[in-house]
Amino acid sequence: MANGSSIIQFLLLAFADTRELQLLHFWLFLGIYLAALLGNGVVITAIIYDHHLHTPMYFFLFNLSFLDLGSISATLPKSMANSLWDTRDISYPGCATQVFLLVFLFSVEFYLLTVMAYDRYIAICKPLHYGTLLGSRACVHMAAAAWGGGFLNALVHTASTLALPLCRGNAVDQFFCEIPQILKLSCSHSYLKEVWLIVFSLSFLFGCFVFIVLSYVQIFMAVLRIPSQQGRDKAFSTCLPHLAVVSVFISTVMFAYLKPLSISSPSLDLVVAVLYAVVPPVANPLIYSMRNKELKEAVGKVISWTFSSSSKLLVSFHK
Repeated sequence: MANGSSIIQFLLLAFADTRELQLLHFWLFLGIYLAALLGNGVVITAIIYDHHLHTPMYFFLFNLSFLDLGSISATLPKSMANSLWDTRDISYPGCATQVFLLVFLFSVEFYLLTVMAYDRYIAICKPLHYGTLLGSRACVHMAAAAWGGGFLNALVHTASTLALPLCRGNAVDQFFCEIPQILKLSCSHSYLKEVWLIVFSLSFLFGCFVFIVLSYVQIFMAVLRIPSQQGRDKAFSTCLPHLAVVSVFISTVMFAYLKPLSISSPSLDLVVAVLYAVVPPVANPLIYSMRNKELKEAVGKVISWTFSSSSKLLVSFHK
């Protein structure tokens, strides 16, 4: 990472020039960030304290919510701080940290989404083998493999990207540091090495996507053979939210990293970045909670317990 001596900071994309719009951006992102913290925090709490949710599917959903909290925390707070203090600066180590965390967390999230598709496939297509194939030890091993694989992937991409010589300024056309925007600043053909690394990683992720699609083909075929409408509804309630999350996440990430430069523009890049970095952490808790009866009931218990505890605290305070 020889660029540390030549570039000590980067300039992130400014959402607005006027002070009023900067403050509007701050409050908008603050609301989104708090909604993500609340939604994912409630889901995590519900899974921890409701023993009915101590199953493989909710174990992976717990990990997914934790990843969503991490990914949105890696981007929005710095952008909000810049708008609040009317600056665009991010230090070189800060930019490197954002790149590493985003690649790490997104990689782990994709691997977990693949494992969750496998979980649904076993639960619906091979229910008699569910306890054998997805025991607690197997779940921990798969989650550990996802976290470990994501860490190695992030380490390779971060080192490769930030080792490039940058001679086209230090202005990043995005509200956070991401690999495609940093590659635009490179003036050397050595950036092609990182491009090939991205293509290789996305090819592997595409293989995971094919696995997810094939799993759901088998799942839907099995669901349609279920005789009772109630059984079909229950199966769909656990599958459709996961499929919706996978579709949005994969399509936006692959478009962001593989779109041709000819169609690239600051406004388009901004919209795509919001779709894959901001929307999923906020939307995922809603998507999973709306269709999943068990999770909805557990979340309701957590919310009721929170309001009840708050009321008792206020009563005791006034006394």
